[in-house]
Amino acid sequence: MRDAIVVGAGGGGAVAAKELAARGLDVLLLEAGPRFARTEVDWTHFEIDQTSAVSGALRFGPADRTRSPWARELPQNSFLWQAAGVGGTTQHYYANSPRAFPGAFADYRGADAAAYDRAHEFPFAYSELVPYYMWVEETLPVQTSAMGTKEEVFLNAARAVGLPLQRCKTTAKDSFRPQENAILQPRGTAGKTEDVGRLRFPRAQGCTFCGHCIQGCIEPLGAPRNLKAKRSTDNSYVPMALTAGRWARGGRPITLVANAFAVRVETERVGPQVRARGITWRATQTGEVVTEDARVVVLAGGAVETPRLWLNSGLPDPNGWVGRGLTDHYPDLVVGLMPFETGASKGPGSGARADFPGRGCLYVGGAPPATIAFVAALSDSGITGFYDNGAPVGHAGADAVGRAVGTALKSFLANVDHLLTVVVVPDDDVERRNSVSLSTAFPPDEHGPVPRVEVQHRSRSARSVRNRELLAAKAVEIVRAAGAHTVVRLNLPPTMFHVQSTMRMGARADDSVLDAAGEARWVKRLFVADNSALPNAAAGVNPTLTTQALATRTAEQIATRYFDDEPWVHSGSPVSSVAPAVTRAVVELGL
Repeated sequence: MRDAIVVGAGGGGAVAAKELAARGLDVLLLEAGPRFARTEVDWTHFEIDQTSAVSGALRFGPADRTRSPWARELPQNSFLWQAAGVGGTTQHYYANSPRAFPGAFADYRGADAAAYDRAHEFPFAYSELVPYYMWVEETLPVQTSAMGTKEEVFLNAARAVGLPLQRCKTTAKDSFRPQENAILQPRGTAGKTEDVGRLRFPRAQGCTFCGHCIQGCIEPLGAPRNLKAKRSTDNSYVPMALTAGRWARGGRPITLVANAFAVRVETERVGPQVRARGITWRATQTGEVVTEDARVVVLAGGAVETPRLWLNSGLPDPNGWVGRGLTDHYPDLVVGLMPFETGASKGPGSGARADFPGRGCLYVGGAPPATIAFVAALSDSGITGFYDNGAPVGHAGADAVGRAVGTALKSFLANVDHLLTVVVVPDDDVERRNSVSLSTAFPPDEHGPVPRVEVQHRSRSARSVRNRELLAAKAVEIVRAAGAHTVVRLNLPPTMFHVQSTMRMGARADDSVLDAAGEARWVKRLFVADNSALPNAAAGVNPTLTTQALATRTAEQIATRYFDDEPWVHSGSPVSSVAPAVTRAVVELGL
């Protein structure tokens, strides 16, 4: 019997596995997708080869790319952007790592408290999570982003419209700043040349400014896996998890099994309690079905697959909140065509941001040309200059709203490095009707009934709509201040890349699935450590850092609740030992 089984090696699961292994626990880490052990062989910089949702290396599907991706029912006009494989969706994330705004947490008493989703707050204070933020920021590490031209243009424009510079990790007012991201700073020849021959490790270290963050990081070429520039969990927490047991007293090496799709949580009844006792998974390459027992089970398959696994396992759902309350930040894009070069396709995907507590955030976005073309053709407002599709949004001050086609699209693509793209990320309300359930329209696949992901895109809460409109207008203002001669608001359809809150923790048992420790309310010894555990939209910021801090805290809660009597378990981690002092500093200094 294992001490713990963790399902999912993505943004949260790899963190929980590493922290549990570091305490000396025997951990089995399962991942449904492949393990890309040789990224320089398995991956390329060809966009369609990497990011195609049907056949790309970073799709949500099996290792054999000639087979179909795993199905999800999306009843609305939408696109769900997730990846399978060790590292999960962090393989193609931008590594932006801001902390959530304090207003998303319990006991917030700021003057703007009413601007937040107070009905669905974190069930503990912001100051309690700060030590775990600090631990993850040091571990990854999280650093100030390397700056490129597009970041310089954005930051200068944000200052020009009157926003102050933010100088602290904790954001309490409208402001702008360089991104805090999990990408190693360029050293040596990195960032100083485009000569591939001079960009090999160790001459080049850290970010080489290749511009392909969204396609998985293989830079610098020749670098060992744990020194690849982008700190996706396949490059950071997974290597640490695989070696953590060596340094823990009484520890054992962690076991990582890829191509292992979890199909059922095994439970047992002990008196009045239902307890998790293991996982059954299916080997996706051979079809073999395996069951293994554990003292604790941690689900971290993501905000879609975690509730699917729960429902397919027939676990209790007495309040009907399993899979409910999906938030996705209701995103939008504002694009400006500049009279000068911005380097939009170069450097880190995003290195600058503006924050608006209680409303959400904006950040500059860069991508390779094919990705820009793909996104520029996504809109719920028809075609720019031809028809508006009846979409109930305004221009927000832009010259046009909708997707570009024909000569307009050619003009944008011919000037890819003259674009300034701003991503609009509003704070989205938790709404019970936005959900993950089991599909009745699609047939089951080899892993059971497939998930149905439903988002009421055109009828969000009034607050979510207000936030989106305000931020779109702010984005247009910043892009115009930067000097754009043409500004287009896309009005994106549901393009779900920050999906969270479907297994939310909360203070009340009537509208949450997890308690404040991340343990399931109705199944003991079952925890959740991915984006689905977040109780809200993290106040409208990129969620990964908050998920990783929460996963670190959850691992500590597991050790304390169920392994504290084991002499070889380090339940008093360095995180908990510094927590009281850090909490005092947060309160006294306003950090």
